[in-house]
Amino acid sequence: MFIPENTHKVNNCCIIILAAGLSARLGSPKQLLPYHGKNLLQHSINSAKASKAKPILLVLGANRELIKNEIDTRDLLIIENKNWESGMASSVYCGINALKEISPVADAVILMVCDQPFVSTSLLNNLLLKQKETGKAIVASSYENTTGTPVLFHHSLFPELATLKGDSGAKKLLLKYESLLAAVPFVRGGIDIDTGEDYKKLVK
Repeated sequence: MFIPENTHKVNNCCIIILAAGLSARLGSPKQLLPYHGKNLLQHSINSAKASKAKPILLVLGANRELIKNEIDTRDLLIIENKNWESGMASSVYCGINALKEISPVADAVILMVCDQPFVSTSLLNNLLLKQKETGKAIVASSYENTTGTPVLFHHSLFPELATLKGDSGAKKLLLKYESLLAAVPFVRGGIDIDTGEDYKKLVK
């Protein structure tokens, strides 16, 4: 699919928070790990709510009811991923499909995960600003010599986002469309929580 560079306008960007995983390597739901008085997922939710992007969709799967009871669900649209065991791509699929119904005017989406504790509202707004400045179809966060989440995708890429498979998420598209990508610095973006050791380092 050919996408011309630098011609993409974004007027209505939403956020999809991907939080459906089991946290198998951790042994307990990483979404609910406490950090600075809130759980990790609530930190992500708060940053999203304060940003300029709306609406906010939250994709849950494993431990869905437990997690729902431990977060502030106001101003959130919760989507259930019944196929969460197949990997993160299934949550992207659920979110994109739901977005078509919930906000058909959305012309971009920011994909977030729940285990990057240093995602801030200013970072999310910087993705929007960089997209406006560059017109790029993809604006990713840049850290540790790579690009990744949070990442903004123009709606011209929604069909491909919805066809991703497995646990690789949207990283494949960042590589495929590198010429269509702009980046914003995310100094502590490489810190995510997958294991108990990761969490110990975070809170020590």
